[in-house]
Amino acid sequence: MKFLAGSFRIIIWGFIALICAIVLICSAIYLYLGPSLPSVESLKTVQLQTPLRIYSADNKLIEEFGELRRTPLTYEEIPPRFVQALISVEDRSFETHVGVDAKGFIRAVLEFVSSGEKGGGGSTLTQQVAKNFFFSNKKQFTRKFREILLALQMERILTKREIFELYANKMFFGHRAYGIQAAAQVYYDKDINDLTLAEIAMIAGLPQRPSRANPLSYPDAALKRRNKVLSDMLELGYITEPSYQRAIKAPLTAGNQQNTEKRDFTAPWVAEMVREEMLKRYGDDSYSAGFRVYTTINSKLQNAANVAVQRGLLDYDRRHGFRGAYRKVPVDASLSQTEQWEKWEGILSDEPDFGGLSPAIVTQVEDSQLTVLLADENTVTLPLTKLKWAQRYLNHSLKGAAVSKASDVADIGDMVWLERRDNQWLLAQIPAVQGAFVATNPNNGAIQALVGGFDFRQNKYNRVIQAERQPGSNIKPFLYSAALAKGFTPATIMNDSPITIVDPVLETTWRPKNSGYVFDGPIRLREALYRSKNVVSIRILQNIGINYAINYISKFGFDPSKLPNNLTLALGSASITPMKIMEGYSVIANGGYKVTPYVIQRIEDVSGNILFENHPATVCRSCSQSAAAEPPPVSVEPLNPDGTLVNKSVSQPRDNPVAPRIIDENTMYIMNSILRDVIKKGTGRRALSLGRSDIAGKTGTTNDGVDAWFSGFNPDIVATAWVGFDQPQSLGGIEWGGLTALPIWLDFMQVALEGKPEKILPQPSGIVTVRIDPKSGLLARPGQKDAIFEIFPKDRVPTEQASEKVNITVEREPTEEELQQAIEGQGSPQSDQSQITAPELLF
Repeated sequence: MKFLAGSFRIIIWGFIALICAIVLICSAIYLYLGPSLPSVESLKTVQLQTPLRIYSADNKLIEEFGELRRTPLTYEEIPPRFVQALISVEDRSFETHVGVDAKGFIRAVLEFVSSGEKGGGGSTLTQQVAKNFFFSNKKQFTRKFREILLALQMERILTKREIFELYANKMFFGHRAYGIQAAAQVYYDKDINDLTLAEIAMIAGLPQRPSRANPLSYPDAALKRRNKVLSDMLELGYITEPSYQRAIKAPLTAGNQQNTEKRDFTAPWVAEMVREEMLKRYGDDSYSAGFRVYTTINSKLQNAANVAVQRGLLDYDRRHGFRGAYRKVPVDASLSQTEQWEKWEGILSDEPDFGGLSPAIVTQVEDSQLTVLLADENTVTLPLTKLKWAQRYLNHSLKGAAVSKASDVADIGDMVWLERRDNQWLLAQIPAVQGAFVATNPNNGAIQALVGGFDFRQNKYNRVIQAERQPGSNIKPFLYSAALAKGFTPATIMNDSPITIVDPVLETTWRPKNSGYVFDGPIRLREALYRSKNVVSIRILQNIGINYAINYISKFGFDPSKLPNNLTLALGSASITPMKIMEGYSVIANGGYKVTPYVIQRIEDVSGNILFENHPATVCRSCSQSAAAEPPPVSVEPLNPDGTLVNKSVSQPRDNPVAPRIIDENTMYIMNSILRDVIKKGTGRRALSLGRSDIAGKTGTTNDGVDAWFSGFNPDIVATAWVGFDQPQSLGGIEWGGLTALPIWLDFMQVALEGKPEKILPQPSGIVTVRIDPKSGLLARPGQKDAIFEIFPKDRVPTEQASEKVNITVEREPTEEELQQAIEGQGSPQSDQSQITAPELLF
């Protein structure tokens, strides 16, 4: 008995000694490693790497940029079912332990004593948080011990909810998804709260093996892991047996979503503009600091612009013929139809969509129709009546023979493109032509829609802000405004007759022509503009002077150095971007005020602090112009290292400055009136289909139809559409602004103005309406039946009454002999004088 008692005492003392040794070792390690441990307090304010997100004005996601996909959640936003699932499989004692699993701790010590190396397993959720925030994955005992010590500290300082929240937002779930919300979006395109029990279990099982057990790369391993989670939840009483049975039988439904949040619309050129601006402001931190940028884009109007541009370019393409199959896909005669189709479906699924078009392969050709296969395994029949447009393209002005049977268009194995329009499939092709469209609020410059081309993935070139093109007649409203400011009126009579301009320096002559080579003789200035008379524009420029015109036109926002210092300015030979054209028309639309287009409304940091907010100069007709000021300078506020705002006081609201008046209100009211006539009876008559009287605009077409434009507006929205080739060339003889660009503007405006009341600028007190003689522009005679109403500034109302006849001379075009004499300096071209019934003409 004494021997046994002695042995027992030895065992007891040995155990005590071992415990003491362990305590001493732990204390020594703590004293050694403790000072180098990171601060747990920093976890309370930690900023997770979060991508840059760009939103529309109505809070819809446009795009996100960044390597890591993450959408942080608070604990209250995490569904309880997910908390249960994760605890079941990762850390059953999470609610009761102090940060460390005792068994795992002892095993780690023993492994160190025996081998000096650390083995796997035993980590609590708290330890995993410590490791993922502060340590690498390298298996070293010192790292493991530091992890344990830090976990103990975390449990003293942080609540269980705070620790779980950090875990749920930090952990990697595969496929660039960090955090449970990103995982839900990546795998299921859902919010975490919308997942089924089976889907929750799938995500809860990912953190341990995010690469080797995710449902996309290793579906069998993922299914096994999911069922393990469900089994653990059943064992712990978190779910019932029926719920378990339903969930375990659920099929895998995960799919790789391209984006972490569902996009309701696309605005890729806008997103790229914002991304570039953020890089200028914040550098590479833009991609990881969790910035949220709210733009001025209206998602409904952006959708309308996307559709309008794509349809407009597709319609242009159809008018010029079919260029043939996109590519030829081999037909394998040794395969059955099922095998051949399966092979083709694989080819189609790898082919990207462009501009809303879907690739398809021709599977059957009959005289009266084509049958094509889509990537979704469906077939579509294209009847001959829908193929008639597909005459062979020869050049932009010439097509091949008429289509008489479907085989004239395509053969079996041809890959073609289909457009879905008005609930039917149509044969299409990716346009070679390009376009641009931009719309803004003319009262503050807020850009509401912007499209830089047919498809961003096809070509990222932003033609709205980068393509400097000749505007053609789109420039004329600015020239005519300059004339109105210098004393012309809408009733001023101009001479629409041939004109020849001699350049003795170049020894050349220039004979500008009107569209259609039609000259109407005496014509009122109003009619000359709404009918877009080129010769009249040149005569106006000759009268007011080129330098005066350039200085005046530059008030609308155009760079004077880019305006040609010669008479071609009158016909739009300058190189101007669609954005600048739209900016100029904003001044006309708002009645003469300077506004600057902008797309970023505000920038927030990850905590919602406002780093920058735009306060645009805004039109205020009732405000004193002494209050007008330029918009406040853009500033970049300083950030803390974690990406939050240093000086939070900048988020205080400020009033928008008053937009300065730059053009006389009488001039702009008259120009509004004339441009409404462009729609009513001029080159923009196609827009009458809107059934509104408050819209105005101007077409534009350059020489040889290289560029086609339409800019139009009402007092609340202004938009510009451009169509042309990136490498300038003719659009074809039949193309002009009213046919090519106006339909794009029209399709957009049908959406933008739907349900909106008509609105016209208020008539200034300095404008009066009088009856005039339409031929002379003078006051109408009493009882004159063909008299019309016209508006004038009060100080420019005609004082003379029209007579029955006025004798006036009209210049004839000089002869070749006279022109040659002028070039050689032997004289100037002479003109015959002929009598006409008309008032005095200007030039």
